[in-house]
Amino acid sequence: MSDLRDAAMKSKAWPFEEARRILKRYQKAAPEKGYVLFETGYGPSGLPHIGTFGEVARTTMVRRAFETISDIPTRLICFSDDMDGLRKVPTNVPNQEQMQQDLNLPLTKVRDPFGTHDSFGHHNNARLRAFLDRFGFEYEFASSTEYYASGRFDAALMTVLERFDKIMEIMLPSLGGVEAERVKTYSPFLPVSPKTGHVLQVPTLERNVEKGTIVYQEPDGEKIEVPVTGGHVKLQWKPDWGMRWAALGVDYEMYGKDLIPSAELSSKICRALGTPQPELFNYELFLDENGQKISKSKGNGLSMEEWLTYASPESLSLFMYQKPKTAKRLYFDVIPKAVDEYHQHLRAFETQDAAGQLNNPAWHIHEGRPPKSTMVVPFAMLLNLAAVSGAEDKDRLWGFIKRYAPDASPEANPDLDAAAEFAVRYFRDFVAPTREFRAPSDAERAAMEDLAGRLRAWEDGLDAEALQSVVFAVGKEHGFEPLRDWFKALYEVLLGASQGPRFGGFIALYGIDETVALIERGLAGELG
Repeated sequence: MSDLRDAAMKSKAWPFEEARRILKRYQKAAPEKGYVLFETGYGPSGLPHIGTFGEVARTTMVRRAFETISDIPTRLICFSDDMDGLRKVPTNVPNQEQMQQDLNLPLTKVRDPFGTHDSFGHHNNARLRAFLDRFGFEYEFASSTEYYASGRFDAALMTVLERFDKIMEIMLPSLGGVEAERVKTYSPFLPVSPKTGHVLQVPTLERNVEKGTIVYQEPDGEKIEVPVTGGHVKLQWKPDWGMRWAALGVDYEMYGKDLIPSAELSSKICRALGTPQPELFNYELFLDENGQKISKSKGNGLSMEEWLTYASPESLSLFMYQKPKTAKRLYFDVIPKAVDEYHQHLRAFETQDAAGQLNNPAWHIHEGRPPKSTMVVPFAMLLNLAAVSGAEDKDRLWGFIKRYAPDASPEANPDLDAAAEFAVRYFRDFVAPTREFRAPSDAERAAMEDLAGRLRAWEDGLDAEALQSVVFAVGKEHGFEPLRDWFKALYEVLLGASQGPRFGGFIALYGIDETVALIERGLAGELG
C-alpha cells in the first residue's frame, strides 16, 4: 500500500470515512458487476437548484476518496425521476394554465412551459446536465422514462410483482396521518393510463405473476389489464427508490435529512427484493436567510447562477464540503467568507504533510491536485476597498492593489483579478444598500484624530503589520476595553459596517494619505 493510500485509510476527513464504509462491502470479493456504483437522484418537477449541485459535488468527493483507497473501478449515475406524474404546478415557471392542463402526465410528457424542449422533464434534465457539465463532473445521466420503457427495470419489476404482499407489509404501516386514507387504495404500482397518459394512483385489483400483469380500474370505471414491464407502469417513489437500488446494484447514495423515513422504507424494500441496500449518508438541509428549507418549487435561496455572479465555483464547492451534517444558511452573506476560507486552505496545502493535505478541503475540491493561490489580497478586504474607493470597475481596485503588491497583475494573479470584479459586483448589489455610518463618540473622535495624526507623520512604508501595531497602540492608549470596541468604532464610522478587515492591512492597501482623508471625512460626517 502506498504512503498516500495508507494516510487515506487513516484520514478523518468525512469523504474518506465514507469511502472506508463502502470498501467494507467488498472486503471478501470485488463486486460481480465489476465496479462500485454511486448514485444521485433528481426530481425534475422544478428547476435544478444549488442543492442538487451540492449532492453531486459531495458524492464525487466520496467517489474520489474511494478511488484513492481502492483499485475497484467506479461509476456515478445521476438519475432523474422524470417519469413521475406532475402533481402540482411549480410557481416559478411561465405558462401556468398550460401546465395546469398537463397535471398527472409523466414529466417527460408535460409540455415545456419555456418552449425549448420536447417536455418539461427534458427541459429540466438539460438544465441539470448543463450546470453539472459546467463544473466538469464525471457522471452518467440516467432517465427514469428511458429505463422503464427500454426494459432495464423489467426483471426487478417482475420481482416486485412476485413480492407484492411483502412490499405492502412494509409500506402500509407508514401511511398514517394525512395519508391514512391511502391505505384503502395504495399500490406500489402506478399504471400509465392508455386512455389519458396520466400516471394513476389507483388500487391494484388483480395480479398475475405468470403473465406479469396487473388489473386496475380507470376513473371512468373500465377495468384494464396492463403489463408491469416496458413502461406501462411505474412504481410509487419509495418502492421505486428501493427497486432502483436493487436493479442497478447501487452501492452508495446521499439524501437530505428530510428523507430519512423514506430511505428506511426503501432500504427494507431493496432487501425484500433480495439485494443489500446501499451505504447511505443523510445530510442536513440548506436553509434560506429566513431559516426556511430551500425548495425547487418555491425558488427560494441562492441559485447556482447567483453564487457564480459573485464568487468562484471553488468557493461554492468549499461551502458544500464543510460540515454536511450541519444545517447551513445558504444566502448571499456567506459568499465572502467562503471565498477567503477557500484561499486559506490553498495556502495551507503547500506546507502540509500527506496526512494534513488529505484532511484539507482543497484536496477534495480539486481531486488531490489543488492549484496555488495567487490571492494576495483577501476578498473581504477587496469589498472594503470597493466601498471606500467608490470603485465601479475592477481597474480602479487594481490601482490600489498594484501599490500594495507591485508584482501582482491580472495575468499573474488570475484568481485575484476575478475576485476584484466579483467584489465590485457584490459591493454594488449587497453592501452599498445596507451601509449605515454613524457619528463617533467624543472618545472615539479623539482616538481617530490621534490615529490620523500618527499616519500623517508615518514614514515606514506600507508594512501591514507595522500599521496594525499603530492602530492597536492608539486603541490601547485611549482606554478602549475590550480593544475590539475600538476596531468596531473604526468600521462603523469609516466603513458603515459593524465588521471589517484587519485594519493595518486595509491602510496598507488603501494608502496612508487616503486613509487619513477617510478619517477626516468620517469625523466631519461626510460619509453617510
